[in-house]
Amino acid sequence: MKASAKDLRFHSGELLDYVGKGEEVVITYRGKPCAKLVPFIEQQSNETEDELFGMWSDKSGIDDVNTYVRDKRKGRSL
Repeated sequence: MKASAKDLRFHSGELLDYVGKGEEVVITYRGKPCAKLVPFIEQQSNETEDELFGMWSDKSGIDDVNTYVRDKRKGRSL
């Protein structure tokens, strides 16, 4: 569905109803698409506290990131 910026301003509730039903709404400004309203889908996290993730995922030999970082920081505080 397409809607103008004016429609967004005056009919935002109706547009959100469309989005809530799973429809995407393209907002146009002066006839050109400039934004898209899409339904929000919560992603379920598969991460656990014990697993390595992010920049530590490729480090071998590190079982617990928190302990590793804590050991590296020892002696820094005044």
